[in-house]
Amino acid sequence: MNKTGKILLVGIGPGAEEQMTLRARTAIEESDVVIGYSTYIKLVEHMLMGKEVVSKGMTEEIDRCKEAWEQAKAGKTVALVSSGDIGVYGMAGPTYEVLLQSGWSPDSDIQVEGIPGTSALNAAASLVGAPLTHDFCAISLSDLLTPWPQIAQRLKAAGRGNFVIALYNPKSGRRTEQIIEAQRILLQYRAPTTPVAIVKSAYRKRQDIIRTQLDQMAQSDLGMLSTVLIGNSDSYWQEGLMITPRGYSNKYQGLTGEAHEGEQAGRSLSLGLEGWQDALHEHLLAHPQESLSEAANLFDVSLGAVLGALADRSDDKEALPFQVSPMAIEKLPELLESCKSWGALRVTMQNKHAVTAQLSLNGAELRTNNDLLILDNGSGQFQINLSAVDSVWFVTQGEQEQSIQFMDQQGDSLFQLSQIAADQTQQQKMQQQFCHPTK
Repeated sequence: MNKTGKILLVGIGPGAEEQMTLRARTAIEESDVVIGYSTYIKLVEHMLMGKEVVSKGMTEEIDRCKEAWEQAKAGKTVALVSSGDIGVYGMAGPTYEVLLQSGWSPDSDIQVEGIPGTSALNAAASLVGAPLTHDFCAISLSDLLTPWPQIAQRLKAAGRGNFVIALYNPKSGRRTEQIIEAQRILLQYRAPTTPVAIVKSAYRKRQDIIRTQLDQMAQSDLGMLSTVLIGNSDSYWQEGLMITPRGYSNKYQGLTGEAHEGEQAGRSLSLGLEGWQDALHEHLLAHPQESLSEAANLFDVSLGAVLGALADRSDDKEALPFQVSPMAIEKLPELLESCKSWGALRVTMQNKHAVTAQLSLNGAELRTNNDLLILDNGSGQFQINLSAVDSVWFVTQGEQEQSIQFMDQQGDSLFQLSQIAADQTQQQKMQQQFCHPTK
């Protein structure tokens, strides 16, 4: 009877044996064949006596996966090793892709087991304090397989979201500019003094730690064995330790356990999911002249989030300066046709750089051509891609101001149509014909 093969996807952690999990060690012990990148093989070579060893180079990841598959089909138990965690920038992903493309399934005779290990970001963090105590993300700066525009977008999103950021693959002999560009992007969102820890070869013989700050990060000694930890706006260095506060100060006075006024232990913050909507409601009542865009900036949320929050509060007894109702997007063509009867209109658009443009025209001048809305008053023209519209909101302020907000998937405004002289009859007609009932 033929022996059934098995593939063990082993995360060996930072490299030191004492940092490996018990299961990782036993997986290597029970294997017939050990496959891995040459550097990783050296980290565990003292555990490989009597085993067949297949050592491959840096860019031969797919070859390693195919070798593991062939060896397992021959009935052998194969340990495919990777430093850190096998599933975090490791070999688990490409191995499963190769297996699935080869016809393997989880129900087949060849078993596959994923064995986690301590990732590089966890190992690096443990050496410099507690930088990952709050929300964080990991981004690889390697553009060997990922387009740089995509990497740049992820850096911008992480910076905008105030995440602690772990950078993998920050620099190599050929890739020297990526870390400089990453620094430039993040300095748009973070202070130059934002704490940065650079840990090279964590828990290995050549371990090295650099404590620095964001504006000096790119000038530091960096390489492929470095993990870069960039703090958020609250992170700080103290006594050589990089600390990211968990957020207790939002609710408690110091670390005394005594809650701030308006906060309760074990309950969501006053600016939690529901609470921030109450705060928005109170803010707009106190500042009736403030625009919804200004309120969105104050609360650091999208305009779409503000519109949704106000729509949910539309039945409050205490009248808001704005009344908001969601409109039926499936009726978009009929809605735009109805706007032609509005008379004098003002169209407002704002691009991603917050540059605002306005155009005045008569509603009868609205034209559509397939997915394009064409706005032309003879002296200026806008063309708007209607396929980007994800939601539509009817906004009224008082009895004579009404507008329609056309939003994209991110909750940002694509454009706004405002009627210069409205009346209650028109408001009621629009609400009856196009608006969904609010909660």
